[in-house]
Amino acid sequence: MTEQNTQMEGAPLIAPSSTDHPLYDTVVEACRTVYDPEIPVNIYDLGLVYTVEINDQNEVNIIMTLTAPGCPVAGEMPGWVAEAVEPLPGVKQVDVDLTWEPPWGMEMMSDEARLELGFM
Repeated sequence: MTEQNTQMEGAPLIAPSSTDHPLYDTVVEACRTVYDPEIPVNIYDLGLVYTVEINDQNEVNIIMTLTAPGCPVAGEMPGWVAEAVEPLPGVKQVDVDLTWEPPWGMEMMSDEARLELGFM
């Protein structure tokens, strides 16, 4: 087995976030201002934001998903997220990418979201 295959085999489906970056908490709070129009919970607590990656140039790359591929706002939601994050002080650029891997599931919701929706 080659070294590359070994690394790939154990790779997480969801890339890690830049939680130690000084802008991370501010970016997460901005994501919390975006709501799924069909569910009264913000997209971060719903578990739709998989990765918040921020590099040394303060360029933010967000990888997110939607509750379902047929979501009526599929084309719009990444733009809403970018609009929420881009004006933040210190953010140079924002890219928001949609992914369907792994598929979103209710287990990805925060406890707050479960409580809000009556699942707890």
